[in-house]
Amino acid sequence: MSEISVVLPDGSQRTLESGATVATLAADIGKRLANDALIAVVDGVEADLDTQLSDGQKVEIVTAASDQGLHVLRHSTAHVLAQAVLELWPGATFAIGPPIEDGFYYDFELPDGETFSDEDLARIEAKMRDIVAADQPFVRSEVTADEAMSIMADHRYKRAIIEQVTSGQSDSEVANEASGEVISFYRNSDAFIDMCVGPHVPSTGRLGHFKLMKVAGAYWKGDEHNPMLQRIYGTAWADRKQLAAHLHRLEEAAKRDHRRLANELDLLSFPSELGGGLAIWHPRGATVRKLMEDYSRRRHEEGGYDFTYTPHLANGKLFETSGHLDFYADGMYPPMEMDNGTYYPKPMNCPMHVLVYRSQQRSYRDLPIRLFELGTVYRYERAGTLHGLMRIRGFTQDDAHIFVTEEGLPQELDRTLRFVLDMLQAFGFDDFEAKLSTRPAEKSVGSDHIWDLATECLRDTLNKAEMSYTVDEGGGAFYGPKIDIDVRDAIGRSWQLSTIQADFNLPDRFDLEYVASDGSRRRPVMLHRALLGSIERFFGVLVEHFAGNFPLWLAPVQVEVLPVAEDHNGYADSVAAQLVEAGYRVETSEANDPLGKRIRRAKTQKIPYVLVVGDDDVAAGTVGVNPRGGEVERNVPVDEFIDRLAAEPAP
Repeated sequence: MSEISVVLPDGSQRTLESGATVATLAADIGKRLANDALIAVVDGVEADLDTQLSDGQKVEIVTAASDQGLHVLRHSTAHVLAQAVLELWPGATFAIGPPIEDGFYYDFELPDGETFSDEDLARIEAKMRDIVAADQPFVRSEVTADEAMSIMADHRYKRAIIEQVTSGQSDSEVANEASGEVISFYRNSDAFIDMCVGPHVPSTGRLGHFKLMKVAGAYWKGDEHNPMLQRIYGTAWADRKQLAAHLHRLEEAAKRDHRRLANELDLLSFPSELGGGLAIWHPRGATVRKLMEDYSRRRHEEGGYDFTYTPHLANGKLFETSGHLDFYADGMYPPMEMDNGTYYPKPMNCPMHVLVYRSQQRSYRDLPIRLFELGTVYRYERAGTLHGLMRIRGFTQDDAHIFVTEEGLPQELDRTLRFVLDMLQAFGFDDFEAKLSTRPAEKSVGSDHIWDLATECLRDTLNKAEMSYTVDEGGGAFYGPKIDIDVRDAIGRSWQLSTIQADFNLPDRFDLEYVASDGSRRRPVMLHRALLGSIERFFGVLVEHFAGNFPLWLAPVQVEVLPVAEDHNGYADSVAAQLVEAGYRVETSEANDPLGKRIRRAKTQKIPYVLVVGDDDVAAGTVGVNPRGGEVERNVPVDEFIDRLAAEPAP
């Protein structure tokens, strides 16, 4: 029998009998890998384990120990979810069911207007576990579009996907469902078949560490003009331990949810009268926000940035020139027709900062020019995507735009990254990871020289900072490469916050120039730099990171003074006055309620220090100190307590 040779990721070769499959290769390498293998990557393309190999192919076996393997495991679990629902609700139809971060979902339409209840999730889970126990193989087949339409005759959303794909209008939403003229299906029982590009785990028995989480509404294709479907979310992991750890993280995240804490701590609210995605800041929340913004302004002033203020709306011609009406119109609010033109609320600050640069002739001696603004922008986010402060329609960006020469680009990028990391550390973050996104393969603007220069400068900047980073090849915007910086919070979640983005588009569109040392006119390089991202979203991240227990410097109320009885109200006021004079934010709670009740109330408000004063304190000029999370102390002199506050960490 003839043989073939395949190449493994480490460069070594493996000889197999002709006709060998990926599963054969895994077994040839070792019993453990054969048991753990889920799919393979063959010559750069994902493939099922029963894929037959050819001579010379490069093959990588994928297990659930990798992100890629988890992605496949979750995708396969989504199919089992759909199978369970269609068995339990005859006449139901299904739409899209992709893997997502930490899990999966599937969208359904039940017959006769039925709806899922939370109680139904347990019944669906039980049916899914029956399917897993049956160890049904996932079997792939490929058919023509006409045959696919016949197979999906009773499922109108699947038929709509087939029509979309065969007309050449495929998008990311249906990428897991179908592609090209030939449509692939996966069957894992005589009763269930699903349209899918695959690949999948070998059989349902390879699944099992999952849990269904919730039911939500979701418009078909995310468009509120389309029918409302019912979406079931689930999570799936490689083993029981990982699943348990994830569920624990979710419990902790629920306790830290900024929407709940914002209400409990009286920080802000989202009144229905205001409209979706818009927040009202209450005095305590506004105090924290002011502290954040004041610190940001001070640091930018010290960092050589110039401040600017720009309007909340602009003539549509500005956004035509910038390209936002071509590339970003769906995210903009509708126009306002005025007697002197058409106006739009601004979705970005950058076009207006460009106008500041263009307002006068610039010399190489003027560069770099660093413009900074806490600028409020407005973006139309669909109702289903809104999520507290994390996804909002009106928000304030800590926006900077830097104009620099090509020669000055490396130094400016180094400086900018150091500034970003130092600021994030001041707010309590110290675990960073970056992603470098490079030139997209499709259309982009700018010369090869400037793309190569900017990309290598960004790469060198990350290396000098000794940052951990990944490279997203081709993931940059059409107008330039970028660095995205993620931070990890107190419970291990990753948040994408900061971006340093090169832009070769706007300088061209607005014909920006500077006079070089030889008298020639040259185009500056423009850098977009979002540090906190948006003040609102960063505030939400901070609330969840600290679980509402803001560090002393950010706490809206730093100290609350509680008199034991009415006779001590005057002394409590004098203690509060001393603290205020020393520069601290203080409240007093007079003895109208029992002391224990007032202490509990102060604790639930997560105030860093609660001071209790009684007869002995009045006589000795002391306070009882009840610190957040610490041991109670008695008879502490007021001056000594103020010195302790001064010694607390602050940026």
